Amino acid sequence: MAEKKTTKAAPKATTKAAAKTTKKAATPKVTQISINAENVGFKAGDVYQALAKANKALSVAEIAKAAKITAEEAYLGLGWLFKEGKVTNVEGGIALA
Repeated sequence: MAEKKTTKAAPKATTKAAAKTTKKAATPKVTQISINAENVGFKAGDVYQALAKANKALSVAEIAKAAKITAEEAYLGLGWLFKEGKVTNVEGGIALA
C-alpha cells in the first residue's frame, strides 16, 4: 500500500513576518488649492515679497521656500506677476522687472 504524503502549511509567524516586510507604495499628498482671483492675488503678493526681500533672481523652489508656500502656489503667483509685467525670467531664475 502507498503512503499518502502530507504537506504542512507554513507557520503563521512566517506569513506575518512576510506581510510586515512588504512596503506599501508611498501615496503623494494632494493639496487642494482654491483658484480664484483673490487667492491667486495673495500668492502673487507672497511671491513678490519674497523676490523683493531676496533682491536677486530666485528659482521657483527658492521662491516657494522663501514665501512659505508650495511650488504650485508659487507658479500661480508668478503667472499673475508675469501677466502684469512685474517679474522677468533671467539666467539665474526669476527676478523683479
